[in-house]
Amino acid sequence: MNSFRLFLAAFLAVLVSYTFVVITNHGADLFSVFIGDMTGLNWAGQFNLDFTGFLMLSGIWTAWRNHFTQTAFALSLLAFFGGMLFLGIYLLYLSYAEQGDIKRILLGRERARDAGLG
Repeated sequence: MNSFRLFLAAFLAVLVSYTFVVITNHGADLFSVFIGDMTGLNWAGQFNLDFTGFLMLSGIWTAWRNHFTQTAFALSLLAFFGGMLFLGIYLLYLSYAEQGDIKRILLGRERARDAGLG
């Protein structure tokens, strides 16, 4: 679990630093570039479409893990639009809140308990 936490913290540091440089040099207009690449039907667009699938999956998992409550839907929007910045912070938080129990991190306490896993 410590290696996982170290990875998340290191990746978040790199991601925040990289994002700061990109915003400084190119502005914060991510969406027009992101969508523009997809409408161009090129490899950058294919990557963005593929990545959008991962963002959607992250949002769906976040909503499911939190039992589709109002809070779950708010977190799922953060997951979709926040990407790895949200997911890295959320998984770091869960790794401590669930005391490193990966089953509870992935399923939530209730589902892990109901499945006899924790």
